[in-house]
Amino acid sequence: MKVFHSSRHLLHFPKGELHDGEMVLPFERPSRMEYVLERLRLRGFDDVGDPSDFDPLAVNRVHDAGYLEFLETAWAQWTAAGHKGDIIPTSFPVRRTQQMRAPKDVDGKAGYYAAAAETAITSGTWEAVKSSCASAQSAQRHVAQGARTAFALCRPPGHHAGIDWFGGYCFINNAAVAAEMFLQDGAQKVAVLDVDFHHGNGTQDIFYRRGDVLFVSLHGQPEDAFPHFLGYADETGEGAGEGANLNLPMPPGTAYPSWAEALDIGLRAIRDFGAEALVISLGVDAFKDDPISFFKLESQDFTDCGRRIGKLGLPTVFCMEGGYAIDAIGINTVNVLEGFEEA
Repeated sequence: MKVFHSSRHLLHFPKGELHDGEMVLPFERPSRMEYVLERLRLRGFDDVGDPSDFDPLAVNRVHDAGYLEFLETAWAQWTAAGHKGDIIPTSFPVRRTQQMRAPKDVDGKAGYYAAAAETAITSGTWEAVKSSCASAQSAQRHVAQGARTAFALCRPPGHHAGIDWFGGYCFINNAAVAAEMFLQDGAQKVAVLDVDFHHGNGTQDIFYRRGDVLFVSLHGQPEDAFPHFLGYADETGEGAGEGANLNLPMPPGTAYPSWAEALDIGLRAIRDFGAEALVISLGVDAFKDDPISFFKLESQDFTDCGRRIGKLGLPTVFCMEGGYAIDAIGINTVNVLEGFEEA
């Protein structure tokens, strides 16, 4: 399995994260990738390479132009305004019940485009974001050219990035970009399967009114888990997208037997949809010891998860998302990949 990864992710390392009412070391930090890379090497995944250059074409098709301009220019605006430290949003539009517009002030603009206050922007964030997306793009090209699968070891992750918002450590939605690229290459239907503990609210936002991408998400029920405001089972899509959104929320304490039942429901939906290609938002924070999740999957369960996905027999791109039990992230991630290759 070809793996695409860029060391430029190191350019994004916020000084802290707002958690439990205090600033802590970010859960989403560079060392996560080192544990995954170490495990990949240990298990014989030696074909690890840098991605090709970032291509904005598909990105512009899934994200708002003003939002992308903000990400690209935010740090320059922030420093020019005399601000110190990382960009952390402090004001937010309230439910957008009226027509609201992005302000000129960079502090207000950050809040306008933000979904949560735990996600900071630093001097190197935009370059890291582009390299992360480039990994997903390179993985998609590799599969589109005939490979069965590829793994994009993306950092920052992407599935919480909506059409015009960042949050949950995410800025560009890498999985959505890969799905869009399959469509541009001629696929009529593509599926995105999100197995991260947290609902892929950004991916849902992007495809909710489209019928060419089926979005399936297994996650902690939103009344109890971030990102809270989307992810209910009755959210099934709108307009052309009606029936192309499947949320499978589960309660605290969910263990693998119940989780696997939900996975099988999602896999059947993908078969019935007639997907020609598959993108996996690969978060491994459903693990029992993850510090910001409440499912109870064991490490060996991730192998079975990968095996079940592999039996679909679809051209598949894996995009790295969450997983914050640092000591186990490499084991759990590679277990999914090994299970997939066994199928």
